[in-house]
Amino acid sequence: MSRTKPDLGNQAQVNTSTTETDTTLPEVAVEFARQAEKLSHHIPEDGQTDGLAVEALFPAPYDPVVVTSDGARLPAVPLDEAHKLNILREQLADGDENNIGPEANNSQSSSAEQNDGAESSSSSSRGNLRTSVPPTHTNPLFPPLPLYGPPSLLRHIQCLTFRVSSFFLSLAFLGVIVLGSLFTSIPPFLQRIWRKLTFQDPDAHRPFYEEERRREQLRRGQAQRLRRRRSSSGSRSPSDDDGENDDFARYGPDQIVCDVGYYARRVGLDVEEFEVETEDGFVIDLWHVYDPKEYSPLPAKERAARGPEIFMSTPTTPTTKPQTQAAEKKPKFPVLLIHGLLQSSGAYCVNDDDSLAFYLCKSGYDVWLGNNRCGFHPKHTSLSYADPRMWCWNIRQMGVFDLPALTSRVLYQTGFDKLGLICHSQGTTQALVALAKEQRPELGEKLTVFCALAPAAYAGPLIGKMYFKFMRVITPAMFRLLFGIHAFIPFMMTCHRILPGKIYGWLGYKVFSFLFNWTDLRWDRGLRDRMFQFAPVYVSSESMRWWLGRECFARHKCILATKEEWRAEEMEDREGESSSSCSDGEESDEEDEDEKMVEKAGKKDEEDEIEKEKQEVKSTVGRRDSRKPKGSRAWYNDQAPPFALWVCGNDRLVDGEKLLRRFEKGREPNVDVVHSTVLEGYEHLDVIWAMDAVDRVFKDVRDVLWKTCHAREECRIPFGCEYVEEWKRPAR
Repeated sequence: MSRTKPDLGNQAQVNTSTTETDTTLPEVAVEFARQAEKLSHHIPEDGQTDGLAVEALFPAPYDPVVVTSDGARLPAVPLDEAHKLNILREQLADGDENNIGPEANNSQSSSAEQNDGAESSSSSSRGNLRTSVPPTHTNPLFPPLPLYGPPSLLRHIQCLTFRVSSFFLSLAFLGVIVLGSLFTSIPPFLQRIWRKLTFQDPDAHRPFYEEERRREQLRRGQAQRLRRRRSSSGSRSPSDDDGENDDFARYGPDQIVCDVGYYARRVGLDVEEFEVETEDGFVIDLWHVYDPKEYSPLPAKERAARGPEIFMSTPTTPTTKPQTQAAEKKPKFPVLLIHGLLQSSGAYCVNDDDSLAFYLCKSGYDVWLGNNRCGFHPKHTSLSYADPRMWCWNIRQMGVFDLPALTSRVLYQTGFDKLGLICHSQGTTQALVALAKEQRPELGEKLTVFCALAPAAYAGPLIGKMYFKFMRVITPAMFRLLFGIHAFIPFMMTCHRILPGKIYGWLGYKVFSFLFNWTDLRWDRGLRDRMFQFAPVYVSSESMRWWLGRECFARHKCILATKEEWRAEEMEDREGESSSSCSDGEESDEEDEDEKMVEKAGKKDEEDEIEKEKQEVKSTVGRRDSRKPKGSRAWYNDQAPPFALWVCGNDRLVDGEKLLRRFEKGREPNVDVVHSTVLEGYEHLDVIWAMDAVDRVFKDVRDVLWKTCHAREECRIPFGCEYVEEWKRPAR
């Protein structure tokens, strides 16, 4: 088979001679060896090939994964480097075929097929080359990640430099945040003391004050009776004489621990832990909440990671079927819960029976709690904690790798072909990114519904706070110098390990409340220390740079559209609603913030860029083509599942109402919104932690999961859903 050169337009070069191929083959082999070594796990020693990069796979179009000679998966590969490896590999293979004989192999590299769906009717050699060409542009919302390469002396020095600088600088940054949170706590503390001195109840203004008092008195009474019984009998076995709750008698007062299983057992449930391997080699945690009266946990071997392949096979019968006296019942429909930023899925398990995970489990769903990469215990099949490649990821990798891997494992274990997905905050972001038509839209075919709690698609006004602006001003190099190229402020995890639970919970609330401007007004304050035992977790500095740095979310204030695009859409909507010029004020205010940022950064040349962006927004609207429908710039195709949204009305961290307007204005014609609610007075975390969340959120989530369930005849009807009608997708 003849081989073409990269110039597709020069047809005269299609049929090269065997002599030319023979002379260039050694050069291709040398170049391939260099590229393979550049992307390898480690630099191979003489005669060794273990860990050498051999191929780049494309699970998603813009997210390649390197496969090494020993079958390992390596993440964090720039797109052009991955394509180069595959091009050289194809050239080398074609050259060998030419030397061996006249038979031509018309098959293409699987990675190239996955990266470009374009069909070619020309020769196979030209098709191979075409599918190997990387995209000509980079998405401004997802700039390329850095390439660190295999370990070397230079890289060790680089890593050590960043780790030393980031240790001191990030610690100083954290110290400023902690001090700021403590100083801002002084006025409320003094006000509380004054009310007590004047014989006023400082908590009387809380909306659930009476219920909080009742629950606190109940917990104190239970603890006192338990202590008296233990001191008199010396026994820790529960007694039924006083009708006390058996679970409380068994486990006693809250120990405030970072253990989901402990809190599940307190309400009569339990948890088993699974390991899931992603397609880029990370090992992440999946927790299964179950009723021990109906189910026996699987042995550890069956809960281990199954390899990086996803959606390959599903057992004909569920591996997590009931194994006790309830085995004759129908199976429960599976639901997967994904947590928010700096959290784990333990956030769904801290309110006893009023926790979302436990509520759904007791309602009759099969509940699975997914955790993103690294979490409490960073694990990878090949990379170590100190390797910067283990931390070279952001929200897109969490969406296109972690979420499909977790979904695949739940479907494998339960035997279903679809599940219900529930996400909060950052979890909604990774789902919205993964389902986008440019990312991994086929995931939508595995979901019956996507329930978004406090959806994080657009930034709220909190992004303009001083410390967030500071991160937005500094350059990417300065960001890495300040926060490193590994975990983001890992000292927080050290504090998590060494501080007592009550102290850590109190301090965690103060810091996060200061950062994100929320309060505990609607929470059960007696359980507040629990809520911060499952945060923070290990996250990469690159992921935080995506959220807060100057290039991505903080700049564009949207996850899937540039600020020029979504501002132009809003101007179109305003013009459609009213002929008046309306509010240019909001837009000009945001532009003023940008101008101030430019002045502080000392980059006068960006002033012209901001003015240019302003003109581009207006010209975009001016050039609006009436022949193009609003859905022409849709984020999702017809593979998207139904959406259900619960927006917090007093959320300053994200702006969920902008996302609602996007659907209401017809900009996503392929998305069916089966439920939408604006929860007036709710802040960002109230949607999962508020004392009235069961009535205002959880019951609706339960009903939406059931009405969109595709296997109602095969599943057990959840409690309270007996009269919920099935939803039918409307014809388009």
